[in-house]
Amino acid sequence: MSPAPPGSQVAPLPTNLPFRLVSKTIGQGAYASIRKAVPHNAPKPIIAIKFINKDHAFRTGRLTAKQINMEIILHKHLGKHAHVIHCLGSGEDALWTWIAMELAEGGDLFDKIEADAGVGEDIAHLYFTQLVSAVGYMHSKGVAHRDIKPENVLLSAEGDLKLSDFGLAALFKKDGQLRLCNTVCGSPPYIAPEIVIGRRSKRADVLDVGYAANICDIWSCGVVLFVLVVGNTPWDEPTTRSEEFKEYVQTGGHTTDELWAQLPAEIASLLRGMLKVDPKERFTLDEIRTHPWFTRKNSYLSPNGRNANPIGLATQMLSQLRIDFSRPPTQSQRGFSQGEEDGDAMDIDDSSCPRRSSAINLLCSTQPETPIADTPFDWERPPRLASHDGISASQPTTGQQQLAYRTATTASTPFISQLPSSTQDMLSQDPSMTQFSQTPGVPLTFTQAARKFADVLPSYSMARFISPHALDLLLPMLLEALHRLGVPAPSFTEPQIAKAESTGSVSIRVKMADGRRQGLNGHIVVEKAMYDGVGYNEVRFVKASGDPLEWRRFFKNVVLCIGDVVLRPG
Repeated sequence: MSPAPPGSQVAPLPTNLPFRLVSKTIGQGAYASIRKAVPHNAPKPIIAIKFINKDHAFRTGRLTAKQINMEIILHKHLGKHAHVIHCLGSGEDALWTWIAMELAEGGDLFDKIEADAGVGEDIAHLYFTQLVSAVGYMHSKGVAHRDIKPENVLLSAEGDLKLSDFGLAALFKKDGQLRLCNTVCGSPPYIAPEIVIGRRSKRADVLDVGYAANICDIWSCGVVLFVLVVGNTPWDEPTTRSEEFKEYVQTGGHTTDELWAQLPAEIASLLRGMLKVDPKERFTLDEIRTHPWFTRKNSYLSPNGRNANPIGLATQMLSQLRIDFSRPPTQSQRGFSQGEEDGDAMDIDDSSCPRRSSAINLLCSTQPETPIADTPFDWERPPRLASHDGISASQPTTGQQQLAYRTATTASTPFISQLPSSTQDMLSQDPSMTQFSQTPGVPLTFTQAARKFADVLPSYSMARFISPHALDLLLPMLLEALHRLGVPAPSFTEPQIAKAESTGSVSIRVKMADGRRQGLNGHIVVEKAMYDGVGYNEVRFVKASGDPLEWRRFFKNVVLCIGDVVLRPG
């Protein structure tokens, strides 16, 4: 296989690895992709391997060999902690650097949180406590994370928090001596103000006067707590360009913003201490740990800081993922999307701005634009109910089966109760179906046989739905929904749709800015499946990069635009 073009991530992976790869891509960053692996000739343990494309990182990105090496050194230096992803080893060849890590079997935490709703006080308290534990441990080792945000907060199989991605970590203390950092880095909604407003007379990404990276971590933890409780960020960026932040500063933290009004008084008190604009006045970790809200009792929190009720917690979180079909979609995305065929990006007129839209500062973000157009869709498919008979990715094989599939598409707003009983039984075990029910709750069958958190709330994304409608109806509706949401999409010709029907799948590449003007990239994948001899389409929204809550919001908006074709409980 010849090397891939510069800037692409399709260069052949190393062949002399001390483990065996067992998955397609399960995660992606600006310069890296992640896959699962196991030891040679053994099924366990399953670990995660981060592959960094050196050519793309060095030639078209901002990374250097020194920075990659520093990530590995600091990650190994951290050692083992219950709430920090453990580094197991590393290596490289001419094209790639790889890092072997503990696998977060529970997936992304914020993929399991409802946008604009949050998780409630007890669950927020559990995960904030574990985040503070992880950050406190890192700081005790002299390491600051510098990139604390939802994309980097993962879960174990039991639902415990795991802090990940140390590509921007920095050593702020060595041999008892403190040092300041000068690099401008971070995601604008989560970054501390002293980094954004610092003077940069020499280079755009280097401050004249350094900042205390560990104190900046505390600011980011505060924003994450806000998002856990509310389901949205308090501002786009901590500058006067954001009206929300401007009012927050002017009122000394007693803003009239409706999101702050949703916070319980004790959480608001803690956040005002963590989000002090002056870093010298900002709460220390000790002040956070002694705050009344932090020390409150919580039935989900065990004495050793772990999740005390994995099944109950997963059940509660799954029940909170809900799509209200009576509400209209909100236009909070803008950008461009492309289908499988190559096409030019289309600029769009930014004429409709959501609540969280300020003229975002084009600062040095932690997720620079990934060459999505050069990256083939190679993501691992979440396991369907493969243990049940009657489910297949193959197409109908007889005229009668094909007719059944076509007949099913004539119904509007299809319900599971309209399907054969055996199909109902299979689909009722799909956790993603619960989000479309208008009656809150989780079926008892989900919890009766569950032994761990991931048995109820799986690692894969809930951003998916099933439709009995044919692709020649479904695909145009998806493309129209993207246009309606301000995400222009290409037209698919009849031959292209016919080709997709024959292959059983099609992928729409999506690249946009979210409601906070940050990059949001991924694919909408439609794949055919068989249930009891009848064809259906499974539609998955696969995020490649960007904020998980914003991706969840995007998924909900598309579903609300095409709700009549989404299979629902009932």
